[in-house]
Amino acid sequence: MFSSCTDPANLDMLPWLSCYLTTGKHLAFYASFGTVLLLLAVTAPLALLFGFAGASVARSRITPLAWLGKGYIAIVRGVPDIAFFLFFVIALDQAVEWLRHKVKCPDWDQPIRQGNDFVVCQIAKMPLNSAPQWVHEVYGFSLAMVTFAIVFGAFAANVLYGAMQAVPRAQIETAEAYGMSRSQSFWRIVVPQMWLYALPGLSNLWMVLIKATPLLFLLGVEDIVYWARELGGAKTTRFTEYPHDDWRMWYFLGLLLFYLAFTKLSEIVLTRITRRLSHGQATLGGEALRKDAQGGATA
Repeated sequence: MFSSCTDPANLDMLPWLSCYLTTGKHLAFYASFGTVLLLLAVTAPLALLFGFAGASVARSRITPLAWLGKGYIAIVRGVPDIAFFLFFVIALDQAVEWLRHKVKCPDWDQPIRQGNDFVVCQIAKMPLNSAPQWVHEVYGFSLAMVTFAIVFGAFAANVLYGAMQAVPRAQIETAEAYGMSRSQSFWRIVVPQMWLYALPGLSNLWMVLIKATPLLFLLGVEDIVYWARELGGAKTTRFTEYPHDDWRMWYFLGLLLFYLAFTKLSEIVLTRITRRLSHGQATLGGEALRKDAQGGATA
């Protein structure tokens, strides 16, 4: 049985594959799919929070605040994503270490910036060299998660800003005529209705976010792309008990099928959400639902 597990030339490939696909590295590969799903589950609401804050600030009557919100939207949307991903990870990491350095090493008398080097005291490093491996992994994943939220939050802010502007002005004026303050009309009139206008843009943004998850690989996180490249590359008996040719095509084909299935599932869920939100609304979607209901009643 041992030879069938380690000899790919064995005529019966099933035992060999069963052993090969259950190695420790393959188990890590399967777990990395959970890493991607966790990133999406945490980043999506966080990016939506950044987006809502950015859109609300952009609508402010206070000019500096409005500039701040619109500047956040314009700058992040106007720079290539990869540049911001690499920038924010480094910037956030150095910001954390700088704050820890100020607290833990107040007597430090050397400059932190020494040429191209960023130097802080040893106990201010984040994470510490003596920390377990899982701490390093969680820290790297957290930086990547915040970076994704900041970048995609700007796109969400642009979508939500447009959705807020799309809410009929007459409804807001009517609310103010009934004595509502600007804040009350915003929360009771604009916010409940803007989601219907924002959903198409947010749906597209969700799809883009799904397709952007392979950037985790570039940020140093061992995601599905990392493991597909690592496991799919050609292996020899010198480095592994499971030698094989270059199988990267098959591994990346598996990733392609995973992303296609996940985006299809997302489309189904988003379509149902859109139908639910469109019910009773004076929109094209709401009108289509009313016609379908009338047609069914007539039949």
